[in-house]
Amino acid sequence: MTERLILLPGWGLGSLPLDVLAEALRGLDPALRVEIEPLPELRRGEPRDWLLELDERLPPHTWLGGWSLGGMLASELAALRGERCRGLLTLASNPCFVAAEDWPCGMPEDTFAAFVAGCAEHPAATLKRFCLLCSQGALEARTLARQLQSGAPQLSHEVLLAGLEVLGSFDARSALQRFAGAQLHLLGVADALVPAELAGALRILQPNSQVGLIDGASHAFPLEYPHEVAAAMQAFMREAADD
Repeated sequence: MTERLILLPGWGLGSLPLDVLAEALRGLDPALRVEIEPLPELRRGEPRDWLLELDERLPPHTWLGGWSLGGMLASELAALRGERCRGLLTLASNPCFVAAEDWPCGMPEDTFAAFVAGCAEHPAATLKRFCLLCSQGALEARTLARQLQSGAPQLSHEVLLAGLEVLGSFDARSALQRFAGAQLHLLGVADALVPAELAGALRILQPNSQVGLIDGASHAFPLEYPHEVAAAMQAFMREAADD
């Protein structure tokens, strides 16, 4: 049976961070259909609206995956679909991006608020800063940041802010607990946005999931180490399909 994997990108940078990974996955298994689905371009940051649009767009009975914000949305979609989802794979994704009293492994609330304020005033400069943060910790950080910035789509100011509103308010922790299917969560050890310490919290949150750490990897590790990430994903999907 032909398997199908749909990948959701992160905030603001379009499909580029996932393009090479998708090609690597197709190279490992030509029978695997890998598609990158753009995030909604909504001007309101209500997570339910984003989820409903994606659920309407995406076919059932596929694997769902995503990078950063895309992984958070994929997690909630997997829980929503239950047995109609083949399995879940998240990359550099924190189920609750902003820290809370019961979730210390997120970005401090005031840091995130300052980032949102910066995007409201200077969206282009904020997107450039985001590319630098995504590449921080990489061996060729500046080259990676320029690559991310050059591939970013021209999104409106309102869409960027709506995406940040979703990122800041979303909490997919219960979704990971509710989804009974196969789960793989990959994290970068040198990630400046999603701490590697999240691995322990994810294992507690969902003991049946697999959590992997990629040494020396930045937040943009799907673009930084596409072949290594593809190999881990493909091995996981094959093992889950055999169970």
